[in-house]
Amino acid sequence: NMLLLPQIKLPPMMEIITAEQLMEYLGDYILDAKPKEISEIQRLNYEQNMSDAMAILHKLQTGLDVNVKFTGVRVFEYTPECIVFDLLDIPLYHGWLVDPQVADIVKAVGNCSYNQLVEKIISCKQSDNSELVSEGFVAEQFLNNTATQLTYHGLCELTSAVQEGELCVFFRNNHFSTMTKYKGQLYLLVTDQGFLTEEKVVWESLHNVDGDGNFCDSEFHLRPPSDPETVYRGQQDQIDQDYLMALSLQQEQQNQEINWEQIPEGISDLELAKKLQEEEDRRASQYYQEQEQAAAQVQVQGAASPASGRQSGSNERKRKEPREKEREKEKNSCVLL
Repeated sequence: NMLLLPQIKLPPMMEIITAEQLMEYLGDYILDAKPKEISEIQRLNYEQNMSDAMAILHKLQTGLDVNVKFTGVRVFEYTPECIVFDLLDIPLYHGWLVDPQVADIVKAVGNCSYNQLVEKIISCKQSDNSELVSEGFVAEQFLNNTATQLTYHGLCELTSAVQEGELCVFFRNNHFSTMTKYKGQLYLLVTDQGFLTEEKVVWESLHNVDGDGNFCDSEFHLRPPSDPETVYRGQQDQIDQDYLMALSLQQEQQNQEINWEQIPEGISDLELAKKLQEEEDRRASQYYQEQEQAAAQVQVQGAASPASGRQSGSNERKRKEPREKEREKEKNSCVLL
């Protein structure tokens, strides 16, 4: 959606673009955006960044490894994926911040990224030092209490940091949303599949951490959905797909973990291969069983819960999606849908 940027030109009258074509346009723009008059060191550095970005450009179709830090709305752990945003000159924000007035949480979280904080919590729980154990508990409570990945302090900082009329990307719950600011209010581009038939609904306001925003048209005038029940079903389908995707990625990551301590010494290559294959078969079977159970659970919940508009969809998102995606992020996975 950031092709809204004027720097990237699409052919006139184009209404449909494939993922492959989109990657080509982005790649061409990165190549064309190379600075002309720079020093030799700057040129080598830019070419290295460009090479790194091209290598991971295909991941834009599936998922990017973005790891937030809790100290600022523009602060992320540096990964090769962040280079894409830098080269395309696209501002990337998040709102998962620690309130600086809560001293014990500030101390527990420190300057950790999300992945580092998860590792710290595990380490603190295993410590014999009661102070470290307490610090780990505080950090864990912070993650649990902010599972929506947006705090009110973060929302205030976002409103202050984003410039009026700026087009940028907002990261939350493993999703990248196009965001802008209009008359001091933040808005997210509506992309849920439940709005496919809602031609007038374009933006949704971001004014609280619960995700219950107001829908607006392209001119930012209030425009409630014409069929709230249809919209809710579409949103719920999207949530269910995200939930199953999280389970899939989590299981895929687990399948890569082998407990080498249980493998006896002196085992032959053939025996080791058989043992690994047996373990892989067992986990594959377990994976498909869990997917079937998850799908069945989703269907039962969808049938048992009457469609009650946007509020029901929001509650379901808070109850189910963040928890599963917290586990997913612990495995350094990130989904872009």
